Amino acid sequence: MRVVTGTARGMKLLEPEGMDIRPTTDVVKEALFNIIQFDIEGRRVLDLFAGTGQLGIEALSRGAASAVFVDQSKAAVKLVKANLERTRLTGGKVVQGDSISYLSGPEKFDLVFLDPPYASGLLENALKKLFAFDKLHTGGIIVCESSAEKQLPEPEAPYALLKSYRYGKVKLTLYTRL
Repeated sequence: MRVVTGTARGMKLLEPEGMDIRPTTDVVKEALFNIIQFDIEGRRVLDLFAGTGQLGIEALSRGAASAVFVDQSKAAVKLVKANLERTRLTGGKVVQGDSISYLSGPEKFDLVFLDPPYASGLLENALKKLFAFDKLHTGGIIVCESSAEKQLPEPEAPYALLKSYRYGKVKLTLYTRL
């Protein structure tokens, strides 16, 4: 796993050993950042279910103003902190705790990455909470990674489905706040 571009371009990130983390593949990550490349600079990012932190770190490397990394696992939080140190990126805040509960807080974001374990049901719960608590600024984007077969909910205004992309067994679904 490497940072694709930006100030930390080419830096190798630490990967989990024996942990229950499934990092986004390099092909999917590169495609994802090609899709949102003009929606990163200066933005406030939330990397929920952070795992290794690679999505938030990639956003910081590409000019995001800040990123909050949330994961329940102590090992994952340690890994995110180590990857932030390794890349020397600033603006990262790492939170250990329940990702769904974190969404009850007052912060709003411009870009949210949701990549929980596929069969956990956490993706749907996170989306419902994001929509209900209106966690995005106007024009913000939610990026969901799921299995290709997964049907995600249709949002209600002021949220809208932007588009879905399929990469083999993986689907990226993007929502926005109008």
